Amino acid sequence: QPQLVESGGGLVQAGGSLRLSCAASGRTFSSYTMGWFRQAPGKDREFVAAIEWITRFTYYADSVKGRFTISRDNAKNTVYLQMNSLKPEDTAVYYCAAKEGVLSTGDYNYWGQGTQVTVSS
Repeated sequence: QPQLVESGGGLVQAGGSLRLSCAASGRTFSSYTMGWFRQAPGKDREFVAAIEWITRFTYYADSVKGRFTISRDNAKNTVYLQMNSLKPEDTAVYYCAAKEGVLSTGDYNYWGQGTQVTVSS
């Protein structure tokens, strides 16, 4: 079964940048869609961004569009989330997720352990 390990979280001031990484292993991901989600204290988990591995088609939540960029490195089997112009409301635990198939269908059924991102004002 796929294993997903996130890294790159930390504390950053508002307006700063962070890059999260998700190292994927356990199978070939060419038929998968990879996503980033986040959960802030007291709130439900929410979708942030997703990328289809083979087509590189991407999709973003409105709240991060223009500030965050999702990408993948096929050779390293790694998905990235570049986060720029960070705001205090971006503070959350960020999770990497994977699902078989295209972006528009199916549920994410593989999840990483999460990495904390804290944005100070």
